[in-house]
Amino acid sequence: MDTHVPTRAEAWDLLNRHNTNDGLIRHALSVEAVMRHMARKLGEDGEMWGIVGLVHDLDYEQFPDQHCRKSPELLAAAGWPAEYIHAVVSHGWGLCSEVEPTHVMEKVLYAVDELTGLVKAAALMRPSRSVLDMEPPSVKKKWKDRKFAAGVNREVIEKGAAMLGVDLDGLIADTILGMRSAAKEIGLEGNPGAGAAGAPAPAH
Repeated sequence: MDTHVPTRAEAWDLLNRHNTNDGLIRHALSVEAVMRHMARKLGEDGEMWGIVGLVHDLDYEQFPDQHCRKSPELLAAAGWPAEYIHAVVSHGWGLCSEVEPTHVMEKVLYAVDELTGLVKAAALMRPSRSVLDMEPPSVKKKWKDRKFAAGVNREVIEKGAAMLGVDLDGLIADTILGMRSAAKEIGLEGNPGAGAAGAPAPAH
């Protein structure tokens, strides 16, 4: 039986040990923030959910062709419990993993992973270049334009929302709220109060 409970500090150290790309690290922080928000909303373990979100792409930078297949090795070597590893691998279900999301935490991760990318892209198109003043309609306007953030798999987001039994608008709203809580860390704070003169943020 697994007894080790990973800490946030351990997760952060592991993430930075295997990732140096600012965009990937900010994506990890975005997903962590949304996972923590969703856990609070659903009355779940925010620490566990956040940690899983933080390391979900652990192997992507070093092993892009083996994404979701190297992470189990890296996490197991660090002594992480099977339930954390299963959750991390399940976010790639149908894409680079055959592990299906079954726990609500895994379904949330599956649904919001791609969505954070779309929210970020939409925020960077705003004059403020910030997520702090953005509302769901701004994201929905970009949703139907498949040329916008073309790398975002909208089908995965829709599938995730269906698995959770939530509507897309609600999922987008929660993703924005989660990302707002980490706006500075993920480069989407812009320049609050500056209106159209928002400071630029690096693109992912």
